[in-house]
Amino acid sequence: MTTKSVDVLLVGAGAMCTTLGTLLKQLDPTLKITMVERLDHVAHESTDGWNNAGTGHAAYCELNYTPKQPDGSVATVKAFDINSAFEVSLQFWSYLVENKILPEPSQFINPVPHQSFVWGEENVEFLRTRYEALSATPSFAAMEYSEDPDVLREWMPLIMQNRDPNEKVAATRVRHGSDVNFGALARNMTRHLKTQQDFELRLHREVQSFDKKPDGRWTVKLKDNESGNTETIDAGFVFLGAGGGSLPLLQKSGIQEGKGYGGFPVSGMWLVCKKKEIVEQHLAKVYGQAPIGAPPMSVPHLDTRIIDGEQALLFGPFAGFTTKFLKSGSIMDMPKSINLGNLKPMLSVGMKSMDLTRYLISEVMQSHSARVDSLRNFYPDAKDSDWELAYAGQRVQIIKKDGKSGGKLEFGTEVISAADGSLAALLGASPGASTTVKTMINVLKTCFPEQMATEQWQTKMKEMVPSYGQSLRNDAQLLNTVRTRTLATLGLNDD
Repeated sequence: MTTKSVDVLLVGAGAMCTTLGTLLKQLDPTLKITMVERLDHVAHESTDGWNNAGTGHAAYCELNYTPKQPDGSVATVKAFDINSAFEVSLQFWSYLVENKILPEPSQFINPVPHQSFVWGEENVEFLRTRYEALSATPSFAAMEYSEDPDVLREWMPLIMQNRDPNEKVAATRVRHGSDVNFGALARNMTRHLKTQQDFELRLHREVQSFDKKPDGRWTVKLKDNESGNTETIDAGFVFLGAGGGSLPLLQKSGIQEGKGYGGFPVSGMWLVCKKKEIVEQHLAKVYGQAPIGAPPMSVPHLDTRIIDGEQALLFGPFAGFTTKFLKSGSIMDMPKSINLGNLKPMLSVGMKSMDLTRYLISEVMQSHSARVDSLRNFYPDAKDSDWELAYAGQRVQIIKKDGKSGGKLEFGTEVISAADGSLAALLGASPGASTTVKTMINVLKTCFPEQMATEQWQTKMKEMVPSYGQSLRNDAQLLNTVRTRTLATLGLNDD
């Protein structure tokens, strides 16, 4: 059994680990880093192009980030948080492009307007209120709003084509939205990391066990799924960024902070159209309202996708239920994750989530025609034969202890860290990859506090992310400076 000693072990080769590895190598090129991946390919699970919507989540169009309040107003805190976090991602990607670490931007990000579309008097009133609350701030000042069918026909011709002229409709638009191929992004970061000294990528490696040593370091046992051999890595810091696979790994680590966490897996499906004459009539990501009882990640949207130069339309997602935590996982993933520590929260959430479970089952049982019927709410002229079903990646939502009810289900992401900062894991899903850079910077603050406090790391952080340590929401001039640079560097200008 071979043993290798490293400073950092990254488990998973998706958006999270490739971003963290790139940040660390920029901050300290002498760090010894190993990244391990159970599959034979980088970014092949949730990060891969067709396994997510590719929306650069900036809260421009996603209505679930601004829920309606009992008094008719909208809550905006989450929208501002996500918008600021995505601006951090854009800054870091711009730095990587400028330094030739990432390729020409169109290989991983393309300009696609972000739009919201609603119909019916109540929904129109909600969208108008949302627009008024957001557009009054610098972060969302570029947002446009219209209830004029002629204007909407310019913004979204497919959606307005042959729509009932008496139907009350409204839409918002931010022209500098984006479509991101997170798989290409991760693979390009990994390609650069592999050129760096003291970095190693090991594919086909599956984590078998963790052992915390008296000196605070971790011995991690791996199995080579190709040869069947085992090996160990001695690491000073371990990051679990394996998407849906992070929860079982966190449980294997045994850290106290991970006790009580469970996972609720949700699968997803898309309708995809690659018919050129249809695809060319729609250039936007158009988000609507989620059906009653649907989980937040099931907000319906009709999206332009640009993956490896190929343009297509995607509609969905249609949720489904499976006990797998990964697309390439096992149906035993969820049952095996249940233990005495999380049994009470899991049962509590299970009893409170019967409506959600029924909704997921009904989604799975839908016919192709029924799914296209849902699409016709957006695109009235849609034909069954022009669309085919594609399967998205798995999302494992967080279940955690709740003092009031025993357990709660959360739709978001959370980083769980050991008290000594020697191990961290990211659980959850959306907005996920879009806010990875901000999330990984927070991991650095928690797990590398001494290094982050040094002048060297502080200077480098501000070089990579010029707004580091400052609030974009509260500094309009800084926001304008940062946004002008990133939109130009990444080719996202709306002119």
